[in-house]
Amino acid sequence: MIGIDTSFLVGLSIREHPAHERCQRLFNEEIRGRTASAALAPQVLTEFAHVVTDPRRFEQPLTMAESLEIARQWAQAGECRIIPPGAEATAILLTWMQRYRLGRKRLLDTLLAATYHSAGVTRIATTNWRDFSVFGVFQIDALGQ
Repeated sequence: MIGIDTSFLVGLSIREHPAHERCQRLFNEEIRGRTASAALAPQVLTEFAHVVTDPRRFEQPLTMAESLEIARQWAQAGECRIIPPGAEATAILLTWMQRYRLGRKRLLDTLLAATYHSAGVTRIATTNWRDFSVFGVFQIDALGQ
């Protein structure tokens, strides 16, 4: 099962994104049509809607309605298993923040990593491999540059 990072969903959904083709390839080859092949934390969907609707990031951002429809499709897809953060993820988050001396800008990515790790996810699809490499517990599909 591949843990989905927000950056992967953004790259997959926004054609002007530099990693669009790489994200599309991974999706087609390893996720599409494969039941429970992707782990998806709810916070990824909210961050996705925030990012893809930002006109400062993209020449043609999605509307909120479009972004929420894509999020809904992912949340309901047979390929996805929704993995909410729980008590174990919270404990891992706090441990990792302290152990790796991470600052406030790393809180959300560390929570995502802890959520996936606590659920037994060992692989992550992302365009921001540095966000997850510090933990040393994931195989990372680094789709960015």
